[in-house]
Amino acid sequence: MDKNSKKRIFSGVQPSGNLHLGNFLGAISAWVKLQNEYECIFCVVDYHAITIKQDPQVLKDKIIEVAKIYLAAGIDPAKSIIFQQSVISAHTELAWILNTIAKIPELERMTQFKDKAVRERQGVGVGLFTYPVLMAADILLYNTDAVPVGEDQAQHVELARVLGRRFNKEFGEAFRIPNLIIRKEGARIMGLDDPAKKMSKSAESEYNYIALTDRPEKARQKIKKAVTDSGKEVEFNLKSKPALSNLLTIYSLLSGESIKSLEKKYKSEGYGKFKDGLAEAVAEFLFEFQKELKRFSDEEVKDILKAGADRAKPAAELTLRRVKELIGIN
Repeated sequence: MDKNSKKRIFSGVQPSGNLHLGNFLGAISAWVKLQNEYECIFCVVDYHAITIKQDPQVLKDKIIEVAKIYLAAGIDPAKSIIFQQSVISAHTELAWILNTIAKIPELERMTQFKDKAVRERQGVGVGLFTYPVLMAADILLYNTDAVPVGEDQAQHVELARVLGRRFNKEFGEAFRIPNLIIRKEGARIMGLDDPAKKMSKSAESEYNYIALTDRPEKARQKIKKAVTDSGKEVEFNLKSKPALSNLLTIYSLLSGESIKSLEKKYKSEGYGKFKDGLAEAVAEFLFEFQKELKRFSDEEVKDILKAGADRAKPAAELTLRRVKELIGIN
């Protein structure tokens, strides 16, 4: 891995479902800016995806698609490392070692596990229960200084910090303890059909999200059907107008106009005109983004992923070797 004085960041996205506007605005677009300030490692976390059943061919295609989305968004492989998690076996080896010091009550407190366990207790696999430990391994392997995450993932990064400190205390110094970088504006883009729930790539209704691969015309339709609040005035108020506030946030982030400016612009226009403007902004963004997406061939992306793994692997193996020495198995 390249040696420089910059601090190191690690983050990743699962290659499952449809990556959407919330993923882009809440995470990926922020990564693009961070790569100028940090040494960045961006992973396609395919082992995390298989905590639920995946079609093998679809999963293969999604791995390439996620990498293309990174590149189309502006992640530069000359500045950042982009690689596929499962190619580096140190991730799962370290995850198993960390599993031996993780506590069951710690994992039971993970919000995402609790939510899914309540809905489908009998169908929840052990992988879903322990995947926060794998996430901890992903982070700790690379002596990560900071992890950019949404608020919903902060709990998982905190577990990585806990496990890192616990290992260091019990066996000796092996891990750097990472900090969190939480994006405030746009960190939680909510569903178009329900402003009380985060936009989700696994949502049952396609009208919950704008997929980054949606046709611009389809995206326009989704915006037109997005729920709004009572009243007619376009204003940002999370308590009284959560749906409209979410749409204003999306509009502001895509257009570069401040929310105050948008409120003024549509003050006497009503929801209809506002949605027309937002729909156009979304369609324009998708058109340009998808034009970038088409620039990268599958073979080119595979080469980038391989080169990224080659750069990341030495650091991962060095950390794992140190861990094994400390626990007495190497």
